[in-house]
Amino acid sequence: MTRRRHLPNDDDISAFREALTEAGVRRIATNQADPGKPKQDGKAHEARRHAAVQSDAKQVSGRTSDGRVEAVRPSEYLEFSVVDLPLRTFSQLKRGQTAWQSGLDLHGYTLEEARTELESFLRDSASQGLRCVLVVHGKAWGTTSDFPVLKSHTNTWLREWPGVLAFCSAVPVDGGTGAVYILLRKRGL
Repeated sequence: MTRRRHLPNDDDISAFREALTEAGVRRIATNQADPGKPKQDGKAHEARRHAAVQSDAKQVSGRTSDGRVEAVRPSEYLEFSVVDLPLRTFSQLKRGQTAWQSGLDLHGYTLEEARTELESFLRDSASQGLRCVLVVHGKAWGTTSDFPVLKSHTNTWLREWPGVLAFCSAVPVDGGTGAVYILLRKRGL
């Protein structure tokens, strides 16, 4: 037994469209899928960069140390989590399954500028209620040292920051061992 598909006539189509309009249904503005990657806010990045450059380089930061850090290798995988973080949450972060909402690139900064910029970025991200962010520290060797300076210091600074629940090296598409995903504490906790 075959069934014929009922094709609506013009009156049915008009009645359907009228019902949609009365129900408040609006036409979709774009026919493109959301890829899930956040768009970079160039203005916010430039404002943070300008503030970091303008700040007094001799100003002592209250959140992170400027003392000795443990040197890490350029290709070393970084990871850290607070003790009570659920294993599933940390595993999702390490697999790159937690979508990052904002990013910061530390290339081109001096050590003190990078620290100021990172602290400002973490404060801004926490105040906006962001849950996961990406920081690109690179893995270049320092000119006066035999280890990647920004990577090593970022590893230390993030462990000291009270709002950081966990961080780990990114998946290759997001920068690999030259970047870290940072899971931030929810606002109000």
